[in-house]
Amino acid sequence: LNGVEEEDAATSKRFRACVDGVRALATDKVNENGEIIVKKQEWADMKVHISSYNTFPTAAGLASSAAGYAALVAALAQLFGAKEEYPGQLSTIARQGSGSACRSLYGGFVAWRMGSPENEWKNSMAEQVADEFHWPEIRAVILVVSDAKKDTSSTAGMSTSVATSLLLKHRASEIVPARMTAIEKAFLEKDFCSFGQLTMADSNQFHATCLDTYPPIFYMNDISRSVIRIVHAYNAWSGQVRAAYTFDAGPNAVLYTLDKYAVEVGALMLHYYPSTAVANYVNNPDYAKEIASHTLDPSLLEATDKTGRTPLAGDVKMMYYTKSGPGPQRLDESQANLDPKTGLNTYKP
Repeated sequence: LNGVEEEDAATSKRFRACVDGVRALATDKVNENGEIIVKKQEWADMKVHISSYNTFPTAAGLASSAAGYAALVAALAQLFGAKEEYPGQLSTIARQGSGSACRSLYGGFVAWRMGSPENEWKNSMAEQVADEFHWPEIRAVILVVSDAKKDTSSTAGMSTSVATSLLLKHRASEIVPARMTAIEKAFLEKDFCSFGQLTMADSNQFHATCLDTYPPIFYMNDISRSVIRIVHAYNAWSGQVRAAYTFDAGPNAVLYTLDKYAVEVGALMLHYYPSTAVANYVNNPDYAKEIASHTLDPSLLEATDKTGRTPLAGDVKMMYYTKSGPGPQRLDESQANLDPKTGLNTYKP
């Protein structure tokens, strides 16, 4: 992973669940002439060598494990010629590596359905609500507050919350089902105001359950909270919801907005969290130029200054600008991590 061998990969419960789960669905592999080159039963005796790297921080609360395990399951499914026994089965395998990986197998807006114990949780799977082309105007500005590995992993944190947080139990049974219905409706109707309000409320409640966990879990930090205050001040100034924050299990902010406000939102964040002259501080060069040259309304800065934040370089390590995209994509051989002749790793960090 990222050029470093994971010594315990072969015995990792999560990793093996994905490899073995996909291999159980393997079929005969045939060449372009229709000749069988690997029989279905032969896969069980073969080893797999996997090389993976992230183009964004690993284990920092930006869904690197979701991306990694989704890519792993998709790649294994192609290699083994895996055939699902029921629609969505591969997503049930991916979620055993990382819960959110089930959603990452699809593009666009994806829901993770809870499933039920009477079905042995086999119906706990991902479902695509809308593809990546449904709402082409939506954008995401991501602030990397910390690229360090977090001290409480998502899996460990959730296990502790399930065991100790009464708020989480209430949230799961009383809040989430209705919120899922509402946010799906908002996305399908392209209602950014409702989508944004629901996104922020749910992020806040998730972190409230972290505080309700015993001992409490602190994923966000003071920089995270300053972003929240600025977003609310910005929305109040504009008289509408133009930006919406969400924080996963980490301090890094994901800000949703629409393309017509994306430059203003990016410029506002750049004003308060300027670059420390780091190359590629903003991942998209064109967007970087746009937000750097954008002049913010003085009355907006007057409103956001009241949050108490003063511009300070170094509090944000990097900014990403992106939009809704597809699920796992097969890359060409020039981008391969493994030598096709030897099977050995070629990736160097």
